[in-house]
Amino acid sequence: MDDEWDDSCDMVVAPVVPAYNHNNDVDEGHSVSAMGRGFTTFIDEQEGGYFTKDSNGFGDRRGRGGRGGRGGRGGRGGNRDRGDYENGDGNYNGDREDRGERGERGRGRGRGGSRGGGRMGGGDSPTEGDGEVKKPEPVTYIPPDPTENEDEMFGSSISSGINFGKFDHIAVKVTGENPPQAIDSFERANLRKFVVENVLKSGYKKPTPIQKHAIPIIMNGRDLMGCAQTGSGKTAAFLVPIINTLLQDSRELIVGENGCAQPQVIIVSPTRELTLQIFNEARKFAFGTVLKVATAYGGTAVRHQSDQISRGCHILVATPGRLHDFVDRNRISFDSIRFIVLDEADRMLDMGFIPSIEKMMQHPTMVQGTDRQTLMFSATFPEDIQHLAGRFLNNYLFVAVGIVGGASADVEQIFYEVSKYEKKTKLQELVSENVNKRVLVFVETKRNADFIASLLSEQQMLTTSIHGDRLQREREEALDNFKRGRHVILVATAVAARGLDIKNVDIVVNYDLPKSIDEYVHRIGRTGRVGNRGMAVSFYDSEQDSALAADLAKILRQGGPSGSDIRNFNNAVAAEPGQEPDEEW
Repeated sequence: MDDEWDDSCDMVVAPVVPAYNHNNDVDEGHSVSAMGRGFTTFIDEQEGGYFTKDSNGFGDRRGRGGRGGRGGRGGRGGNRDRGDYENGDGNYNGDREDRGERGERGRGRGRGGSRGGGRMGGGDSPTEGDGEVKKPEPVTYIPPDPTENEDEMFGSSISSGINFGKFDHIAVKVTGENPPQAIDSFERANLRKFVVENVLKSGYKKPTPIQKHAIPIIMNGRDLMGCAQTGSGKTAAFLVPIINTLLQDSRELIVGENGCAQPQVIIVSPTRELTLQIFNEARKFAFGTVLKVATAYGGTAVRHQSDQISRGCHILVATPGRLHDFVDRNRISFDSIRFIVLDEADRMLDMGFIPSIEKMMQHPTMVQGTDRQTLMFSATFPEDIQHLAGRFLNNYLFVAVGIVGGASADVEQIFYEVSKYEKKTKLQELVSENVNKRVLVFVETKRNADFIASLLSEQQMLTTSIHGDRLQREREEALDNFKRGRHVILVATAVAARGLDIKNVDIVVNYDLPKSIDEYVHRIGRTGRVGNRGMAVSFYDSEQDSALAADLAKILRQGGPSGSDIRNFNNAVAAEPGQEPDEEW
C-alpha cells in the first residue's frame, strides 16, 4: 500500500558498530555545551553512552557499542566512518576505510539483549530484545518549496574571480574520434535564446575550458568523460547543452499508469547536498521554459517526492538509493531516457556504488546505450575507474582540462605538522586569527564533527555541523546557514567534500587528512573556485598520515594522480592555442 511507504531505503538493515576511538570522542568527565550558537547539542556521558538533551535529531542514544543484556561484547568495528555518501541502498556507510583498528568492547548497556547497542545518531537499535527487527519510523520531513524569486534564484552563483582570465591558458586535451570544434562564447554556441539569457543571468560571462568543449560535444550527440579541476563549471557544462537539446528537439512528456514517470534525463550524484545543488542549477538554466525538473533523495517524505515526480518531469536529479526505491515501486521507469549523467563519476563508479549503477544501466526499461547519451564528470578519473566507465559509454570523447586530478592553482596550500593531541588547540588558534572569515573544517568521523562544532560554539564562534547522522532537515538548515553567513564555521565529514558551490569560503581546514589524494583534491576545491583565490590548511600527523605524504608532495609540485585517457589515442588534440606550461595550472 502506498500509504505504508516509509524510508526503509534510507535505513541501515543491520546495525553497524563503528570502531571506537578515544581520540575522536568527548574527553572523559567533560561535558560540552553550545547553547544558542548554531550547534545546539548538549552531550553528557552516562554509563558509557551519549545522550542528547534536545530534539536536534542525533537520536536519543549514542552508544559506544554497548553490552547486550547478557553481557555480550560490542561490535569489533575496524571501519571508520569517513563517508556520508548515499550508497546504492540509500545508507550512509559507503565510503569507509578499514584502518585495521579493532573496536573496543562497549561499556554502555544495550537495549534488550542486542549486541552493539544503538545506531550512531539513529535513535534506538533496529532490533528489540527478542531479536525481532523493528520497523523504522517513516520519515515525514517535507523540504520547503524551491524559490520562484528570480533574483534569489540567480543570486546564488559564485562570481568569477581575479584569476578567471588564466583559464584561457589552461591546457586542454581532447581524445576520441572526430571531436567537434570548441566554442568561444555562449552567444555563438547555437544555444536557444532562453538558455543564453539564463546562462548570462547566472553570472557566466564566457565559458570555462570544460564548458568550451563539453557543450558542443554533448550538442553533437556524443558520449563524454570530462575531467576538470574543482570549481571549473562542470555542472553547467552538462546542464546547458542538455536543456538546450530538450528544447531544440522537444518530445512528449510521458507519465505511465499509476503515475509512473518517464524522465528524459537522469542525473545521479553521491550525496543529497550535491543532488539538491544540481536540481537548483537545472531549475535556473531551465527558467522560463516548459521543462520540468524534479529531485529524489533520501531523508525526506517518500509520498511528497512521489507526488512531485508523478506529475511528470523532463529532468530528474537523484541519489542512487531513492532512485532505485522509486524504480522498484514502479514510480519511475527509464523508457524515455535521452541522457544519463554521473556527476562525481569516480565516486559513483567505486566499489560502494557500482552495483547501483549497474542495476540502473542494465534495468529492463533502460534505453540502449546507442540510443541515449551517457555523460560522466569529475575532477579525478583514476585508470581503474575509467575501465569501469568504458563499459557504459559508446564511442566517447575524453576531455582533460589541465593536470587531471591536480589541485587548483588558485588555492594556497599550507601544512602544519600537528599531533592528534594538538589539533584542537591549533584549530582554535587558526579560527581566532581569522575572525569573520568563512571556514570549512573537514574531519574524518561523525562523532568528531559534533565534538569540534560544540567546542568552537562554546567559545562563541558561530559554528554548525553537517554529516550523515543528522536529520535531513538539519543538514539543509546547516548548509543554508553557512551559505548565508549566519554561521561562519561549518564542520563536515565527506558529505561536503564534493561538488558543493558555496560563496566566499575563505579557508578549508583538513583537521583530519583524508586517506586518498583524490579526496584531498576534492576537499580543498571547496575554496578558490571559478578563478577566486582560496586557502587550504591541513594538519599533518606523521603517525596517521605518512601514507599520503608522497601524493601530497606530488600535488604540491603541481602534479596529480594519473588520469589521461586510458585508450591511448594518437589523435589527442591540444585544444587551447597559446597555452602556458602545466606548471601555471
